[in-house]
Amino acid sequence: MIDPKLIRNFAIVAHIDHGKSTLADRLIERCGGLTAREMHAQVLDSMDIERERGITIKAQTVRLNYEAKDGQTYMINLVDTPGHVDFSYEVSRSLRACEGALLLVDATQGVEAQTLANAYQAVEADLEIVPVLNKIDLPAAEPDRIKEQIEDIIGLDATDALMISAKTGVGVPDVLEAVVQRLPAPQGDPEKPVKALLVDSWYDAYLGVITLVRVIDGVLSKGMRIRFMGTEAVHVIDKVGVLTPKPVDQPELGPGQIGFIMAGIKDVADTRVGDTITDDRKPTDTPLPGFRPSQPVVFCGLFPTDAAQFEDLRDSLGKLRLNDASFEFEPETSAALGFGFRCGFLGLLHLEIVQERLGREFDLDLVVTAPSVVYRLFMTSGEMLELHNPADMPDPSLIDHIEEPWIRATILVPDEYLGAVLSLCTEKRGQQIELTYVGARAMLVYRLPLNEVVYDFYDRLKSYSRGYASFDYQLDGYAESDLIKLTILINQEVVDALSIIVHRSNAESRGRAMCARLRDLIPRQMYQVAIQAAIGGRIVARETVKAFRKDVIAKCYGGDVTRKRKLLEKQKAGKKRMRQVGKIDIPQEAFFAALKMDNG
Repeated sequence: MIDPKLIRNFAIVAHIDHGKSTLADRLIERCGGLTAREMHAQVLDSMDIERERGITIKAQTVRLNYEAKDGQTYMINLVDTPGHVDFSYEVSRSLRACEGALLLVDATQGVEAQTLANAYQAVEADLEIVPVLNKIDLPAAEPDRIKEQIEDIIGLDATDALMISAKTGVGVPDVLEAVVQRLPAPQGDPEKPVKALLVDSWYDAYLGVITLVRVIDGVLSKGMRIRFMGTEAVHVIDKVGVLTPKPVDQPELGPGQIGFIMAGIKDVADTRVGDTITDDRKPTDTPLPGFRPSQPVVFCGLFPTDAAQFEDLRDSLGKLRLNDASFEFEPETSAALGFGFRCGFLGLLHLEIVQERLGREFDLDLVVTAPSVVYRLFMTSGEMLELHNPADMPDPSLIDHIEEPWIRATILVPDEYLGAVLSLCTEKRGQQIELTYVGARAMLVYRLPLNEVVYDFYDRLKSYSRGYASFDYQLDGYAESDLIKLTILINQEVVDALSIIVHRSNAESRGRAMCARLRDLIPRQMYQVAIQAAIGGRIVARETVKAFRKDVIAKCYGGDVTRKRKLLEKQKAGKKRMRQVGKIDIPQEAFFAALKMDNG
């Protein structure tokens, strides 16, 4: 068994696009984890969707062997983490399995909002942090200025920051040396009862549930009878191994090691991320504290377009939940869409990724309803209700007041775009808390209603700042607001999937914008289609989708005009009858696109 003193567990944390996955590629190459033939860009981004979008969604782990300058061979476990704010839960989880972190900062862009958030997460997890400046080969790199930024904004000593280019491989050997010399070794006793942290788990169609674990004390080996302390499930280990990043079988996993176990687990619910695994015959006394459960902030309904696929959707969501512990779902029904599920997400990007994965991995065709946040309704009777779905909003006369969730947002933006970003925050009902300068960039701290941020805030922030602004947020409690329900009617029929809750001051403009957007998205019919927005019983906006016109008088060559008029009247009566029984098929993209609109 390897001595824990020769093990190093570390994560790479950074803002989006600062080069985490590229650095991971260079480290794998340098340590010979994969042959040159097996290497490709973003090797740890295993999902197609990650490569296409160029982002990391799932934190991935890999074990490498490194021969240091002192002659010792070290086992290093590297965790590559996501950078986007929607996946910060993956980062916090990964950091709990490590003793150290490399804080990667782009030497041209400097400290961004997520750099700050991820650095604080690493400090909170009590990790040793090594600052690394990437992209120093670029002409725009300013390492000295960025070192000052790291010290001023984050408060980390950056005098020994490493200078590297993950793309060309310059400085990568220094990173490996810093990992073994500057990061602490894990603590653990192989003689104590088994205590292991369940870091992640995923579903394999052939092997069942595969569980990623970090061993704290004791030894996990094949044939051992283990117990999951949170769910009380008991299983026998069939296989123990590590990812290099290919799966490689091992006889056992000792203290400080990160690897996977297979135990023929069929039930997704048995493996809860953050649970403690122990020996069933000789259990440990106290479980590990685990992870703080993630809080979904955006909710929407997922419905199969074909009602017969409901059970397939249930199974798919269960398997996806195993791969993604921050995703939640429960059954719901809708008058327009039938049976489906109300799902909770960490943000709009998270929602888009889950929707795309359900389509690709499980071949499901879905309708997604309007995203919504959780409101608190204080009723006149004195009770408090949580509202996840705007369609379920009770009669306004029974509601005393409504509270909505607010966030504390940190925005870093170059000075020349500050005016546009300030006006955007004001338009979204923001309250300014702080405005400071970090060199030529402004750091804004705002309180914003989450409802306003969910739809298009991030897209508009990027467009107003030409992509230079960075954005991070955390929830900041609830506050009372003047909120009302906006209903969309199509041909006098309420479409509950498009109902949203908005602030009274924005209701009419939002209604007009949604009607205009739906007019472009709903296909034309043989009859006129009316699209209306209503607040209670009052219609505040209307658009009309013009009917196709069939030329019924084309065959009339001259003759009396009454003949033409007779044919036109007959056509008019037919369209009226059709409208009475007509059913409009709203295309799937209309549900999502109608909400992502630029009111400016």
